[in-house]
Amino acid sequence: MQSKKIGLTGKIVIGMFAGILFGLLLNTLISGAADSWLKLVVVDGVLRLVGEFFITSLMMLVVPLVFVSLVVGTCSMSDPSKLGRIGGKALLLYLITTGIAVSIALTVASIVKPGSGGSMAEQDVTFEAQEAPSFVDVLIDMVPRNPINALAEGNMLQIIVFALLFGIAMALVGKPGDRLKNFFEDVNSVIMKLVMMLMQVAPYGVFALLARTFADLGLGDLLGDLAVYFITVLVILLVHGFVVYPAILGAVTRLSPVIFIRKMLSNQIFAFSISSSNAAIPVTLRTTTKRLGVDSKIASFTVPLGATINMDGTAIMQGVATVFIAQLYGIDLTMQQYLMVILTATLASIGTAGVPGVGLIMLAMVLQQVGLPVEAIGLIIGVDRLLDMTRTAVNITGDAMVTTIVGKSENQFDIDTYNDPDAGLNPDGSLKGGDDDNRT
Repeated sequence: MQSKKIGLTGKIVIGMFAGILFGLLLNTLISGAADSWLKLVVVDGVLRLVGEFFITSLMMLVVPLVFVSLVVGTCSMSDPSKLGRIGGKALLLYLITTGIAVSIALTVASIVKPGSGGSMAEQDVTFEAQEAPSFVDVLIDMVPRNPINALAEGNMLQIIVFALLFGIAMALVGKPGDRLKNFFEDVNSVIMKLVMMLMQVAPYGVFALLARTFADLGLGDLLGDLAVYFITVLVILLVHGFVVYPAILGAVTRLSPVIFIRKMLSNQIFAFSISSSNAAIPVTLRTTTKRLGVDSKIASFTVPLGATINMDGTAIMQGVATVFIAQLYGIDLTMQQYLMVILTATLASIGTAGVPGVGLIMLAMVLQQVGLPVEAIGLIIGVDRLLDMTRTAVNITGDAMVTTIVGKSENQFDIDTYNDPDAGLNPDGSLKGGDDDNRT
């Protein structure tokens, strides 16, 4: 009997663990020798080249994929007014899950007390946060003054708004819109094929990215004074991603949470390795449509929206970090301040969308609201890299969960595809790329 080949998920898992182990080995070998040839040639040379080439290739596809898929999905809707209902559902669910995330983080951190053993008298840290735009400014800036500039800069909120308006106009204009629709559908097929071509080298990209990260990071910082803070955030992130999301999905839709997590595994590992929700959009779209059975009309809107405003992982970090910093300073937060943290973190997930360094900006906003010193953020930056990777995996899981709920509520969902463990896969376990798929 011919043995079954390892599928893409298995290859990505192997690449992840191999990259972590290789990175830790490199970290041990180059420890204390910044000019080591291993550091210069392997870490900053080969691994950086492979990893950043892979990330850049993904980012290359994000803007055209989001724009084209949104235009196709919007113009295909028989009732454009459905967009308001779909958008309202998605936005409400994203805000609810963010509120739940920060509430859990505050509760657990108050019990664990990660900062109770330290004192700011011994600390010397500095941090200067960027100023976050106001919520009104974000709403105003959602409409692009120059759509071409928005596409060039990758401003996701502006791209979403322009694509929705363009798609609605195509649906209303008649025959010219039909001709354009055929063109955009063809372009969408080509872009999705590009995504599948790129995914064939994903295991190597994952290996290079994680190997370089752990070669630079090591485990020393994670086992030091910030160990309790690090472990607290990490455990809450894992619980939110693997317990809370599946529980919400099962309660609302009656779908099997086990199937959801199993099909999201490779997507989670992928997002963990690249540490970017936007870069993961092509893979998340593919997973939600081909593996989970959500219609592309829904997924093409809710996934990019979630990648832009869904900050559950960041909200968890903010909750724990706020309690941690308050305890370091010996400050007892009141119930009113806890509620203010929940409200600020939830609304800030929209208010700071698309801003570079969004996680730290949001944390600075939260600390300012409860009267804690912003410069204390400098304490946690050293261990934030691995947590940021985990936050990305949690965030894209939330994007897929909300997309599935919205798709099912709108009857734009295929239950047979969801329940089929091999949906969207070739017989050898690799992802299908279209009607002309080749086995790999």
